[in-house]
Amino acid sequence: MASARTPLDDLRREIDQIDDAIHDLLMRRAAVVERIGAAKGNGAAENGAQPIFLRPAREATILRRLMARHAGSFPAQVVVRIWREMITAFTRMQGPFAVAVYAPEDRRGFWDVARDHFGGFVPMTAVNTPAAALRAVSEGTATVAVVPYPAEDDSDPWWRFLVSADAGRPQVVARLPFGGRGNARGENRDALAIAAVPHEPTGDDRTLLSIEIGGDLSRGRLKDSLEACGLPPVSFCTWHPAGHATGMSGGGPSVHLVEIADFVGQGDPRLARLLERSGDIPVRVNVVGGYAVPLALG
Repeated sequence: MASARTPLDDLRREIDQIDDAIHDLLMRRAAVVERIGAAKGNGAAENGAQPIFLRPAREATILRRLMARHAGSFPAQVVVRIWREMITAFTRMQGPFAVAVYAPEDRRGFWDVARDHFGGFVPMTAVNTPAAALRAVSEGTATVAVVPYPAEDDSDPWWRFLVSADAGRPQVVARLPFGGRGNARGENRDALAIAAVPHEPTGDDRTLLSIEIGGDLSRGRLKDSLEACGLPPVSFCTWHPAGHATGMSGGGPSVHLVEIADFVGQGDPRLARLLERSGDIPVRVNVVGGYAVPLALG
């Protein structure tokens, strides 16, 4: 004799129906992504290289919208993790996607942060120096490089390799982690993602500027000039090329990496005003990229 159906059986049947609906929507989303890929064109880019379908600003906008509508007891961090897996998987459907991660034996935490952001399905390669990760992107063997967030005490900063006016150079496109650190190992230091894709606004952004100064201009005066031009600085890292004097108050040519609390494009009029304020001191400013401000999840 068949056993009577219990309320628990009904709940499990409802879960099965929900799982089917979720799966149906995933397959529907995949079909839409395939149509997007066809609309963009899967041929070679104008310079003969493989096209890149990565859109970090769009990804950040999607996750912010979901977090704004999220409710209930299901952890928000898990929602972000699920969508991060989906986003990279769907991006890979449109074209090649690989990640080079600065992850020497004593810095495996960067590997974990990169895996959490780009998912467990994307090909990832560990390299021993940030320069090697950047080179992989420049040479086309990786789509994205993951490198440590710059620190003031870096004696040979990797970011100096991005100081260029070349519009096609790799640049900063994201700050990791975006939705919480999770169970990543190692030091509690953020990372930056570098790729050859445009720096686009999301409504809540940071921009990284490289400011090359060919004369004696202190960091304090530079900070004042930035603020006067409507470019609020958040942090500074300074590098003095070999053979030149060092010091916080000027003393020769220097290159500053300045984080600005706003979106700044290469043609932003505020940059022209900054150059005007420098007077006779040679100054060159380039946008090194930027990122959407990460989510603040409890």
